[in-house]
Amino acid sequence: MQKKQTIKMQKIDEYRWRLPKEGKMRTDGIVYADESMMADIRKDQSLAQVANVAWLPGIVGHSLAMPDIHWGYGFPIGGVAAFSLDEGVVSPGGVGYDIN
Repeated sequence: MQKKQTIKMQKIDEYRWRLPKEGKMRTDGIVYADESMMADIRKDQSLAQVANVAWLPGIVGHSLAMPDIHWGYGFPIGGVAAFSLDEGVVSPGGVGYDIN
């Protein structure tokens, strides 16, 4: 089993959790999950990936994670982010490496 994450989390409501903006994060992360899902989500490094996406240049809004979040390559699987056309990035990890 992987080491448990120590990512700061704030419960917003029954189904949303905030990873507050800190360090080099440009925005908050928001995870959509209930309490039992969060127990499973904390078992891998996907929350760290939500925070990492919040660092990316040109991010618009929050770094988001849907209830199916799990460890991915760059972005977490189930991660969503929008980026400015002028100042943002295109990340293959956000699109998926299986897309061609």
